[in-house]
Amino acid sequence: MIRAVVFDWAGTLVDHGSRAPALAFVEAFAGFGVEATEAEARAPMGLEKRAHLRAMLAEASLRARWKAAQGEAGEPAVARLYEAFAPLAAEIAAREAAPVPGAPEALAALRARGLRIGSTTGYAREIMAHVIPHAAAAGISPEVVICADEVTAPRPAPDMILAAMAALGEGDPAAVLVVDDSAPGIEAAKAAGARALGVTLSGNGAGLSAEALAALGPEARAALRDRAAAPLRAAGAEAVLDSVADLPAWLQEQA
Repeated sequence: MIRAVVFDWAGTLVDHGSRAPALAFVEAFAGFGVEATEAEARAPMGLEKRAHLRAMLAEASLRARWKAAQGEAGEPAVARLYEAFAPLAAEIAAREAAPVPGAPEALAALRARGLRIGSTTGYAREIMAHVIPHAAAAGISPEVVICADEVTAPRPAPDMILAAMAALGEGDPAAVLVVDDSAPGIEAAKAAGARALGVTLSGNGAGLSAEALAALGPEARAALRDRAAAPLRAAGAEAVLDSVADLPAWLQEQA
């Protein structure tokens, strides 16, 4: 029986399409005269942000562009990029902190069922400090927020989920459902021994605002759903939903 749900933030609870981190990565690279595409920024999504930058710089094409403009592409480059990224991310993430449509209602429904609600994020606490108040004012207020810089090994390691469980007083990972829009988040859930549920159309795999998504026709929407679902299922998600708005109905079906 599920007793606690641990959510990701961007693309899952807030920031439809996980726009903020993608935009901040692109802008951070641009500040050094290097073009990074949104697709390159999205590819490692779900990782802690320094690890994300390492993964971006490991990609051959972007690494070549960085080296042509800036030279070395090792840890000093990661440090320089993160220093640029962090304030950009704080500003953009706060701006994009609107809830995914239906998310506040979903959390209220879970609380009405007596479920505990935790959360994890690839953002550092310094960035989440700008996001949490905006989200709370709009109805998104998990009991627990574990940030990537508060554990030794962030996603895809299970440490953040285990920390959230400890803070919630839940000792049985089989009683925990993790909801995430990224493969590393699903992998972390499986490593923790928790159940894992993926979200597709609100998340990084789709990469669209709620307005842009609503403008799609049925065939394009279905294709986008399938594309976003594939890596989540491959990572071990037992099911995928369009967004957390569908979670209360899914839980009712499991009862």
